[in-house]
Amino acid sequence: MNEHPKDSLDYNRRDFLKTGSLASIMAMMGGVELVAQAAEPAGGEVTPGAAKLKLGVIGLGPWGREILSTLALLPTAEIAGVCDNYPAFLKRSAKTVPDAVATDDYDTLLQNKDIKAVVVATPTHLHKEIVLAALKAGKHVYCEAPLAHTIDDARAIAQAAKAAKHLVFQTGLQKRSDPQRHFLLPFIRSGALGKFAMARAQWHKKTSWRSTSPNPEREKEINWRLEKDLSLGLVGEFGIHPIDQAMWYINSRPSAVTGFSSTILWNDGRTEPDTVQAILEFGGGVNMIYHATLANSFDADYEMLYGSDAAVMMRESNAWMFKEVDSPLLGWEVYARKESFYKETGIILKADASKTPPGKEAPEPVPFKDTPLSYSLGNFIRNANSVSAAAEDFISIMGEDDKEGLTEHLSQVPRQPAAGFEDGYVATVIAVKAHEAALQKKRVEIPTTLYELP
Repeated sequence: MNEHPKDSLDYNRRDFLKTGSLASIMAMMGGVELVAQAAEPAGGEVTPGAAKLKLGVIGLGPWGREILSTLALLPTAEIAGVCDNYPAFLKRSAKTVPDAVATDDYDTLLQNKDIKAVVVATPTHLHKEIVLAALKAGKHVYCEAPLAHTIDDARAIAQAAKAAKHLVFQTGLQKRSDPQRHFLLPFIRSGALGKFAMARAQWHKKTSWRSTSPNPEREKEINWRLEKDLSLGLVGEFGIHPIDQAMWYINSRPSAVTGFSSTILWNDGRTEPDTVQAILEFGGGVNMIYHATLANSFDADYEMLYGSDAAVMMRESNAWMFKEVDSPLLGWEVYARKESFYKETGIILKADASKTPPGKEAPEPVPFKDTPLSYSLGNFIRNANSVSAAAEDFISIMGEDDKEGLTEHLSQVPRQPAAGFEDGYVATVIAVKAHEAALQKKRVEIPTTLYELP
């Protein structure tokens, strides 16, 4: 396996079983501390006298407008500018945020010194030019995933973000900021599923993926996802999220991918298939199967991890564990709520999902109220505010000339969970290669050197 460096949540099965008292295991699976973390609102709160982070949103298509609506609900965000070169999109979004400066030129937005951060939600193939300009302008950047439609462009973005040590760069891999996914991480990494067998994920939705416009030239532009030379297709634009999650949980990077694709329903001149499958090889015999289609909606989208002792299903912000009859008893299962799925019983894996032991008062359940997108954007805002404040403090004392000291100081600033430039680059490399494999219907190797950032 091509494993990532171990982190503080990288437990092994022996340590988990040896040191895991019922109290500590319950803490991992739903203790007070985890519930408190889950209850914290996305983006945090504005303290008295503290300024909100002024942001600009570049790219106002359907997903850009979703981002705009989410930012509008975060107490720490102030939308100061919006940008799109399509007048209809710009006009619609300007009505949502009437106090924001609206422009069709992203350079105009980047020159606005009041705007400290930007969210780039343009089509994937347009990310590079805008992100590089934003970093050069000294803006914190949230760039949607994938970073780019080619590995060269993704590498250029990641290298620029790596060099801009005084700025926060975040990739829109939302699951990396979702507290429910973080709640599951130590459980899965501990080996509670036994020996990993395989992973699986799907995205099913019967839709053309096509938008309409009275202007033929504009219609072609807004339907960039249907063009194989501009888009990474279903496996890259949507599959990047569950594939990145599996890589994160398994703690390994794929060495090869085999793909398949076909156009089943939407034979309308598009060059991007409407149905794809990909098999990613993580090493040690562990593979991940991803399939997506625009021809059928049955069973929607979810992710699965299979181990020799148990399987875990993740759907939206919920998760369930299905244990094998011969798996060891960890203890906490006695207190966990359960749900029936066809012929199986699933144990709910959530911070507020434990039953109350006899003689104890039931704790007030604290659900995850926010969406993964709101947590992702919220963490970006909090990290940008923290880094900006730390930089200002350092410069006020030490001056602007000590660049190395500033870099060292900012590296010590605590940050909320988020996907950084390296996470985004690695995930984009896999997305590009999976797309290549699907289009060519063959096996494509991913050399470990391709994951490296000079």
